[in-house]
Parts: sequence; C-alpha cells; structure tokens
Amino acid sequence: MSNKEELTTKGGFLALAEFNMNETMAEELEGLEGGFDRVKIPAGGATMFELPGDEADEPETVKEFSAVILYHHPVLQYYKEKYTGGSNPPDCGSFDGVTGEGEPGGVCANCPLNQFGSGENNSKACKTRRRVFLLREGELFPLILSLPTGSMREFSRYIKRLLSKGKKSNSVVTRFSLKKATNNSGIAYSQAQFSVDRPLTSEEQILISKLSEQVKGYSRRVGFDMEEQEQAEAEAMADPETGEVIPPLQ
Repeated sequence: MSNKEELTTKGGFLALAEFNMNETMAEELEGLEGGFDRVKIPAGGATMFELPGDEADEPETVKEFSAVILYHHPVLQYYKEKYTGGSNPPDCGSFDGVTGEGEPGGVCANCPLNQFGSGENNSKACKTRRRVFLLREGELFPLILSLPTGSMREFSRYIKRLLSKGKKSNSVVTRFSLKKATNNSGIAYSQAQFSVDRPLTSEEQILISKLSEQVKGYSRRVGFDMEEQEQAEAEAMADPETGEVIPPLQ
C-alpha cells in the first residue's frame, strides 16, 4: 500500500492529527530550495490543471480537483525595468495588497502603478495575483495555486457566497475547475471556477484550523515568486468583464 493510500484510509483529513507542518519543514527542508509545490493554470484557454506528480517532469493533468483552502492573500510585484526572467526581487512588492515595500512603496490603492493603463496593453505596471494555499485529501503538505487577474472576480464571488452562509473558506472542501473565457481584447484565457464539494466534519475542522494558522504564519517566508511574475507578464490584461481594478480581498 502506498503512502497516499495509507493516508486516505484514515478518512478525509484526519491524518493531520499526527502532522505538524512547522516541525516537518524545519526538519526536512532546512537548507533546501523551494517550499510548496504548485498547481498550475494553463494559458490560452486550456481547461486542464497541472498538479505535482510523483516525478518532477511528469505533472498530473486534471480537469478538476478538490481541496481545502487553508489561507489566501494577494501578491503585488512591480519592476521598474521590464521583467526578463531570473531571480531578482521586485523594486516594490506587497503581501497584503495594502502597503507596498520598496520603491515607490506606500499605500497600494493610491499608487498610480496599481491602476489599469499604467502597463502594457492597458494592464497594470504592478502585477497582481492571489496566492492560495491548498490541501488535498490524502495529502499532508499544502500546495500553492497562484490565481491570475482573470480568475480573481470568480474567487471573490465564491468567498462572498461562503461568508453569506456563515462559512469560511477553510470550513469546506472546494472543487476547482477551469473554463475558457475571452477578455475585452478578444484574447482567450483560462478562468478558474469554484464550488463547494462538501463541508468539513467537526473533527476535520479542528485539524484544518490548526494547519491554517501554521500556513498563515509561514506564508510570509514564501518570497516573491519568479514564476508568478512570468505568468503575470504573459497575461497582462484588465478585468475581463469591466476593465476595472479588482479590489484585493483582505
């Protein structure tokens, strides 16, 4: 029986009772590069996610998957010079969508670089994504899904629907899927969709809440990601429905 099968036989997320992410990361990842594996959204309107596979060069492609949203926050990155790759940190960045650190820094909502039209193709010079930490059933280690601009409105709607029913994003198992959409310029892109798969049991909720707090505390140690910036540069588009700025969720 594989490790994943052994975890699954314990049911839902109950295997977390024997897991401490902070201790495991400190012991196993000390001095190693990287951190969380990533779920990738394709470009060009494709509707298949790429999930980490057992082999690094053999990702698993799926039309949909389910996971608990442990924690989510905005990531803003601005480069004075056009980003051409590499590991250079941004000139200004923010992990809360409120205050930028660097040059120019300051209040993100008032920054002219955070307005559509300040970048190429009516995009923002400061690129915005939303970093979502996920946990799939039968696994112990979280994944990161980096949501692009074109998926943020759907995500915001989903979170608001949950809140209107008195639920938080880490109290349910969410089903993730993709649909092909087209922006105002006629460019096709892949838009993430979200729906409730099932609510967590009370026992699962206790374990997930504990892990959510650990992930929230660790999230600031996950620095600005070059892959996120490359994807943001490739998208370079305004809100597909109205062309307006999408306020970051707090």
